Amino acid sequence: MSRYLKFTLMVIASLGIVAICPFFGLSLVSPETIWTTGHPEAAVFWMLRVPRTAAAFLAGAGLSMSGLVFQALFRNPLATPFTLGVSSGASFGASIYFWLGGIVWLGSVGPLAASLVGAGLSIAMVYAVTRSRGDFSTVVMLLAGVIINFFFSSLVMFVQYLSDPYDSLRIMHWLMGSMSGLEIARLADLSFIILVGAVMIRLLAPEIDLLVAGEELAASRGVEVGRTKVFIFLIASIVVGAVVSLTGPIGFVGMMVPHVCRLFFGWSHKILLPAVFFTGGAFLVVCDLVARLILAPAEFPIGIVTALLGGPFFLWTLFHSNRNGNFL
Repeated sequence: MSRYLKFTLMVIASLGIVAICPFFGLSLVSPETIWTTGHPEAAVFWMLRVPRTAAAFLAGAGLSMSGLVFQALFRNPLATPFTLGVSSGASFGASIYFWLGGIVWLGSVGPLAASLVGAGLSIAMVYAVTRSRGDFSTVVMLLAGVIINFFFSSLVMFVQYLSDPYDSLRIMHWLMGSMSGLEIARLADLSFIILVGAVMIRLLAPEIDLLVAGEELAASRGVEVGRTKVFIFLIASIVVGAVVSLTGPIGFVGMMVPHVCRLFFGWSHKILLPAVFFTGGAFLVVCDLVARLILAPAEFPIGIVTALLGGPFFLWTLFHSNRNGNFL
């Protein structure tokens, strides 16, 4: 079976999963019920389930796509979208917002704005530290990201310690990740950022392939290595920051999905990027479905679902890579 046939079947399967998942958990008497104006189940379906499913798809697509980019940038399949501290920076911004009891004049956009500010701060710090060494070294960037990740994680714990029980619980709930309560306007913002990021990264697919093969080879083929690394780093970080600002930090998605897609579609980012986009979106939609139904009518944090899947997968990838020399 050719890669393009596999890709077509994967897209159809992914879209099919996205289409049917909103129906799970509803007690519709007939399919026509969802078109009945004023019907309670119809309101739940269109106002809650469909936006939530769309948010899960976009978040999964964005995290998976960013994970693929970071794995190519570091030439390591164990890299994740949170390697450079973007997630912890966004978490710190949201924690400050909850600790202050919410900034009234920001309204519902408050957590989003605070998280984006925190993510932007972490991105700026990683960039500044890396540039201070005179070039955009991948090793220096990785070390700077790890350090800043720990720094912001410590600040999040400090803010949580200072918070009262109610605000501390809000911070804890947000850190576990959730798809509930997303507004349509915020969903539109997220879709714009992720789709623009996907197009820009797709245009850079040939350069990313050459970077994976080696920076010296890429430079010999005319790739401006430093500028390209800065560009894809910023795009992927902005996408991660936007996702985390709305859903909270959801781990392991950006590590698992790119690795699985490589097993089926090879190493060319021309086809890997769209494959990861659709597969990651469908994967997180399924995880959100599990989070909705496993303790229904209560909701299970989606971050716990992905962590329960990602932990064993991470270990399998680690041992598999060590045995076969399968690092990028």
